Amino acid sequence: MAKPSLPNEFNDLEPFAGWALPTERERNHKRINSQMSEIQALYDTMVPRMGAIMEYLNKLPIDGMPEDAQRLFHMTLSLAEVAPAVEFYQQPRVIDGFPAERFIPIDVPDMTPT
Repeated sequence: MAKPSLPNEFNDLEPFAGWALPTERERNHKRINSQMSEIQALYDTMVPRMGAIMEYLNKLPIDGMPEDAQRLFHMTLSLAEVAPAVEFYQQPRVIDGFPAERFIPIDVPDMTPT
């Protein structure tokens, strides 16, 4: 049997584990290439759980999270990516916005002082 990819407390979110994407570029690409029904399902499932998710994640160090918690964290970032599509636009792309294909987010290196 395969090991769950999310913490046990959040196994109900397992169907959405494909949204656990580590970069903004990947999350943006998934949003604009997903059906609105998929985006809405992620939103409707994650929003009611955000209090419990944040309480769980806030107990962990940001730079030393276990892999399953890190995937849960990445899912919360995907929720932030899709929320405007649900709350404002009712479609995956921004209405009359900058073409998503031209938007290339960059991955910023860790700037934490050592």
